[in-house]
Amino acid sequence: MGEISAQYAGVAMNDRKLDPYFALADELDVPVCLHTGFGPAMSPYRGDPNFRMRYGNPLLLEDVLVKYPNLRIYIAHGGYPFLSETIALMMMYQQVYVDISAINWLLPREEFHHYLQRLVQARLGKRIMFGSDQMIWPDVVGMSIEAVRSADFLSESQKQDIFFNNAARFLRLDASQFDF
Repeated sequence: MGEISAQYAGVAMNDRKLDPYFALADELDVPVCLHTGFGPAMSPYRGDPNFRMRYGNPLLLEDVLVKYPNLRIYIAHGGYPFLSETIALMMMYQQVYVDISAINWLLPREEFHHYLQRLVQARLGKRIMFGSDQMIWPDVVGMSIEAVRSADFLSESQKQDIFFNNAARFLRLDASQFDF
């Protein structure tokens, strides 16, 4: 299921209103993507009056993860700007992954690299997945790819993990079925 963006409606990730979604995903073993962190600039003034950044704090997922221990969740946008919280949650709950969509093209390259490097330094490199969060501007997909390729602190193996291997493992795909 994804991307659940209840935050835009002023609903926190741990709100009981979302329990039926989490219960179904847990029962059917379907991974869940949750919007976290920021939204478009000035969101509360531009069509999403109930949007609050605090509802996108990844730590709000902790009670959900305790209630549904088999639930596979990936945090959209790397949990940005909640880096410490994202790292803490991922270190505690191994079924949590992140994607780096949007932050890999919205953030200045140096800021994105710093954020990505901290996730890798925290030994979470096997749970970082590529994403672009792009449906409108196709050029952004290339920018997103280049943002990872230009990260000189990543080995080629780590880049391959981000681009494919981590998502294949999270989604339980048979990687041998893909020709690269």
